[in-house]
Amino acid sequence: MEYRYIGKSGLRVSPICMGTMSFGTWSDEKASFAILDKAYEHGINFFDTAEVYPVPPTADLAGTTETIFGKWIKTRNRDSLIIATKVAGAASGWFVPPIRSGLTAIDRHHIERAVEGSLRRMGIDYIDLYQVHWPDTVVPIGESMEALDRLVQSGKVRYLGTSNENAYGLTKANTIAEYEGLARFQSIQNNFSLLNRRFLDELALVCRKEHVSLLPYSPIGGGMLSGKYNADPIPARSRFGEYLQLENPRQRAMADRFLNKGTLASTARYIEIAKAAGISPTTLAVAWSMQHDFVASTIVGARDASQLDESLAALNVKLSDDVMRQCNDVHKEIPYPMG
Repeated sequence: MEYRYIGKSGLRVSPICMGTMSFGTWSDEKASFAILDKAYEHGINFFDTAEVYPVPPTADLAGTTETIFGKWIKTRNRDSLIIATKVAGAASGWFVPPIRSGLTAIDRHHIERAVEGSLRRMGIDYIDLYQVHWPDTVVPIGESMEALDRLVQSGKVRYLGTSNENAYGLTKANTIAEYEGLARFQSIQNNFSLLNRRFLDELALVCRKEHVSLLPYSPIGGGMLSGKYNADPIPARSRFGEYLQLENPRQRAMADRFLNKGTLASTARYIEIAKAAGISPTTLAVAWSMQHDFVASTIVGARDASQLDESLAALNVKLSDDVMRQCNDVHKEIPYPMG
């Protein structure tokens, strides 16, 4: 296993990270344990969760994923695990976190409450990587960074990361941290895949110049790049198949964003490229994500252990220059189909 460092930190992680957002909804405790066991047995040492998981996030289920994950942690050597979780972030126009009465913010009060809750649910005394799930555009970044730095100084958190952030926010936060002598963001967790390459526009440059690592989520485009949505009809037991049945406008909008003519057309081309390369479309998508120099670890998910096989296969795949070129050609013809 080739382990990689996150940013300038001492965190050395597997190039694939096991995401847990399905634990408690799509995956019950038994299925969750099987997923975690399989990942660990294949050398995965990096696991990502959040205080609002599982998805779709609801007030009654928030925290369930960390509780399930915490039970599994007790079956392993804690020192062998790199555990990442997240403080929910500020309530924004498109999403209000269903915790703390929807009044969340990235200030000292909410950060301290969030970290204590995560530690308690997982039954651990420190978190390796603590991330801001969504940026706060109201609370000054300096105030947020000072509050997060307190967690590092207390020993409850080893390193910090952010998520769903833009180039300005990441640069501003780390500039303040440098000037004020505070802990910096070592990572950023953003959507990045063959179907969504916006990270390459500006953020990739920031990561390279400032030594910040990307932890891509949705490397298979929410399941799109597996090819299952190119079949007719849409699979009933699938993320977007279920979202389209919900009355929640946010879930329906997300399904429409991921599942459209552009993503279907692009995926059809990537299926052909994968077939010619002798690998599955899922393996192609995960391997493509892992093959960028600013990526430390690509986050994958699964509803059951069998779904992990094609993602884990990417650990032993290095895409040729010709395959990478073919993938880029698809993007040139159908740019940002998830836009």
